[in-house]
Amino acid sequence: MALTTVMNLAMADTSIDTSTHTPPSAERQRELTRFVRQECGFCHGLKLTGGLGAPLTAAALADKPREALEDTILYGRTGTAMPGWTPHLSESDARWIVAELLKGFPE
Repeated sequence: MALTTVMNLAMADTSIDTSTHTPPSAERQRELTRFVRQECGFCHGLKLTGGLGAPLTAAALADKPREALEDTILYGRTGTAMPGWTPHLSESDARWIVAELLKGFPE
């Protein structure tokens, strides 16, 4: 019976439903919008359509897993110019940024 319980737990869906997470405050969202425009825009282009870094448009990101995008924001990509932003961003911040990018980043 214990083995069955362990197997059931191991097979359980452990994905996080991002819709249940509290979004950042309105003030933090404004800060994050500036952050994306300044920090991300430096490499990904001022309109996020690409530059040194890949485009961050909704169309370009549509087939990418949300969790992978969040991890890229937080931890960067080894062997590339993409830095990790963990010193400046929380998981909640990264989740909000990804959601906004997938909707078409705010103008």
